[in-house]
Amino acid sequence: MRRRWAGLQAWIDHRTGAQTAVKKFLYEEIPASSGWQQVFGSVAVFLFLTQAFTGVLLAFNYAPTPGDAYNSLRYILTELTGGRLIRGLHHWGASMMIVTVVLHMVQVFLYGAYKKPREATWMVGVVLLLVTLAYGLTGYLLPWDNRAYWGTVVTTQIAASAPVAGPYLSRLMGGEGAVGVVTFARFYGMHVLLLPPATLLLIGLHVYLVRKHGVAPQPGDELLPKKQFFPHQVFKDTVAMFVAFAILFTLAAAVRVPLEQLADPTDTTYIPRPEWYFLFLFQTLKLFPGPLEVIGSVILPGLAIGALIFVPFIDRAQMVRVTRRTFAISVAALALIGWSGLTLAAVRGTPKPAAGAEIDYSAPTDWLHLSPQEMAGIAYFRQENCIDCHSVSGVGGKVGPDLSSTAIRKDAAWMIQHFKRPSTMRPGTSMPPIQLTDSQMNALAAFLLKLNDRNASALVNAPDFAADGALVYQQNRCGSCHLVNGVGQTIGPPLNGLSKRESKSWVEEHFVDPQKLSPGSIMPPYKLPKKDLENLTLYLFALPE
Repeated sequence: MRRRWAGLQAWIDHRTGAQTAVKKFLYEEIPASSGWQQVFGSVAVFLFLTQAFTGVLLAFNYAPTPGDAYNSLRYILTELTGGRLIRGLHHWGASMMIVTVVLHMVQVFLYGAYKKPREATWMVGVVLLLVTLAYGLTGYLLPWDNRAYWGTVVTTQIAASAPVAGPYLSRLMGGEGAVGVVTFARFYGMHVLLLPPATLLLIGLHVYLVRKHGVAPQPGDELLPKKQFFPHQVFKDTVAMFVAFAILFTLAAAVRVPLEQLADPTDTTYIPRPEWYFLFLFQTLKLFPGPLEVIGSVILPGLAIGALIFVPFIDRAQMVRVTRRTFAISVAALALIGWSGLTLAAVRGTPKPAAGAEIDYSAPTDWLHLSPQEMAGIAYFRQENCIDCHSVSGVGGKVGPDLSSTAIRKDAAWMIQHFKRPSTMRPGTSMPPIQLTDSQMNALAAFLLKLNDRNASALVNAPDFAADGALVYQQNRCGSCHLVNGVGQTIGPPLNGLSKRESKSWVEEHFVDPQKLSPGSIMPPYKLPKKDLENLTLYLFALPE
């Protein structure tokens, strides 16, 4: 058996040279000074492969057209088994890949490993860094939510401001006039069809150059006995990859990647923000307002990229140990301080949304389509702490039955009697009578009748502002004049899509003095507590069109 296996190996190696190539790759000699500081390159390649794998998995269920892209992503997040984890791995993997590539570049810069004869290796590394950033830029639009759309609008406007090349860049990105189908198609094409093969070619060239010139030894270590890449460095690289994946998996599993509402080109009040790794550039633009903006958007980034590429030709001194490279360490430290300061300023300058008003569209949003009465029922469900005794889809107390089970379905009349006199309707029950009015019990019953195995989690976890806002809506009998989700009267205007027609401040002022803003209106003024007014307005603004 061993003879046959050895013969097969010899045959494959003779025909392909694969075994010889692998041995040569693994058992290549590396400097004695090689160690943990050299693991970042291998980790970057590993993260790229992870990105490619998760990207393929996402592509199986992703529809690459505006609108459909958003709906298909919501399907991945809310319906597909493991979809949220896959997207989390891809999202956080992009950030980790950028961080790792930057750390790799910093390590090479601090050690001076870009010096002769490794200039080309460094330059290819700079191009790989730019390609990695291009992944983040082109992938940003693909969710097609408000954040992606308006962030890309800013990107195309910055590109259009470039001297001479601006109009051509704008035309290339399809951003002339507005971001639409052409822009989406080109960003998707670059992200999926152009950048991956370019990355593979650049990684292959980078590895070839590293192998051709060898790993740069520390000055003074050239005469020390060398060691083999396997198993010494392979072990360190493997441990580093394991740690990187553990961090990535933890982020993907524990930190939810938000998804905002479908892209709305008419929402001119939206304040766009780029991903965290581009915030420094976003903040730099604020330092150069008006005609000077081109300095922050084109000139300074261009100078920085040029300086990076030509570092080997600027610093042509002999290599010295990293502890003696005080100038290089100072440059890296200043760059870190500058980047951190600009990023922190951008974060602190980001307007905060209204408390509790953010809707996470990456989770099921069935509650958006409930009637106000059913939404108010959620508020009563929480006020009465029903979850302490009853479970919903297996979550909650075990004293009473699971309320999402269709096996316990009763009509509203039975439920109301059960709320009032539990022991009469179910002898032996430990449930106390619920102290609500008939109309409030009707709302609670309406909500419970909506529950089923598919929507229970989404309904029970509806945002507090929406449930409390619907409660205010019901208490003030707004439905006697207005229509919400097809329920109510048509004396006043329908309230679905209100956020597209009016501002939040206008609506709040209209509640206080309707005659002032709508002369001839029969709507009475409402003197609501500040919190109730805020919740009601936020609830109305969350309603779909």
